[in-house]
Amino acid sequence: MTDATGAAFAPVHGKARIDVLDMLRGLAILGIFFMNIPFMGAQLSKLFRDPRLIGWDPLDQASWWGIQVVLEGTQRGLLEMLFGAGLMVFARVAMTPDGPVAVADLYLRRNLWLLGFGIFDLFILLWAGDILHIYALAALLLFPFRRLSAKWLVVLGLGFALYTAGNGALRYAERAALVERVQVAEQKLAAHQPVTPAEKKALEEWRKKVEKLRTGGDEIKGIAEMEAKGHGGSFLAYAGMQIGFYQMFLWPEIVKSVAEAFCMMLIGIALWKWGVIQGERSARFYLLLMLACYLPGMALRVVAGHEFLSNVPGPKLLWMTQEFARMAVSIGHVALVNLAVKSGAGRAIFGPFKVAGRTAFSLYFLQQIIGIYILYAPWGLGLWGRQSWSDLAGTVLLVIGGQLLLANLWLRFFSTGPLEWLWRSLAYLRWQPFLRRASPAAEA
Repeated sequence: MTDATGAAFAPVHGKARIDVLDMLRGLAILGIFFMNIPFMGAQLSKLFRDPRLIGWDPLDQASWWGIQVVLEGTQRGLLEMLFGAGLMVFARVAMTPDGPVAVADLYLRRNLWLLGFGIFDLFILLWAGDILHIYALAALLLFPFRRLSAKWLVVLGLGFALYTAGNGALRYAERAALVERVQVAEQKLAAHQPVTPAEKKALEEWRKKVEKLRTGGDEIKGIAEMEAKGHGGSFLAYAGMQIGFYQMFLWPEIVKSVAEAFCMMLIGIALWKWGVIQGERSARFYLLLMLACYLPGMALRVVAGHEFLSNVPGPKLLWMTQEFARMAVSIGHVALVNLAVKSGAGRAIFGPFKVAGRTAFSLYFLQQIIGIYILYAPWGLGLWGRQSWSDLAGTVLLVIGGQLLLANLWLRFFSTGPLEWLWRSLAYLRWQPFLRRASPAAEA
């Protein structure tokens, strides 16, 4: 594909690639399996009711807390920021008002195909937690924002976090008011004093919330029935369960999911413009940024974890802080990796993840095949509902090790992953090189 001047557009390759972006992408796509595997291998009727029902020995607790504080949501955060940074790499020739229309055309076509792959993941591979269609929808809105200043990108990028914090503050105030009314009513009852109709209503509302927290209510009962039917052995029942979970959990929240991804992509563009995400700042800068993000972000997540495990339906700080904490820890990961690769030891540790970043699209689909069809399907290894938190984490580590080995072997012979090759060929409207050339040049 060429623009009006005859300049060719092609995938970024060879020395034009930025290694740290590949490392971050590889870490994110492998790490996301930690978040996905409970929704493949655990009983959701237990998971949503109380995560301790999955298993809660010391190793399970360490696994759960490690995921909740360090990983939960941050792998999405990394991928979302990398989408923003990727736009800046991709559209580097379209940064002027009269930049070639062909770049925008190619960008839109890439993301429309990504949307198609996401729909395939949802309804053919049956992964209810697919992120590709979310990222594609968000990315389709992103191109016009590439020329905004970094400060404005951050202002807009904080929009979803501010929205969730505002909603959380209202919810917190309402719940705190309910607790206060209940306490007054209970004091009156203890003193054998009459309570008002409003106080009776508050007591009944509180009783229902406590009961729902204890049993999960009708929703958990419905999930248990879906799981019993879906894991009964029939492929159609299994497919119906997976699609039903998407309709129940993901589809009603799709606008919020796209908004979350879009805002984090804007942050990614800002970090690119500041030279942060691609490793252009000093080691001191990355150290300070890592501490500034990790300390408050992880502290808030520890508080959120304790609130989540609470058996009392009181007001929770996490309603206001969870998105800010997710963003902070995600950016902290960016700082950590960029700080590490400034040393030889750090490059040795994170270097192997470059190949995972260059085959991330294929590895993501492979995770779905392993989890949904081999490990936890009714006809598979029969592990569904039998693994604790530490078992699930151990399974992820084994899969990650296998995927890293496979990716390294694959790129010895091929220039890119199989799905990366297909996606780029569809986007560029011509077959892209697939076999590895004599002069190493890994495709982007």
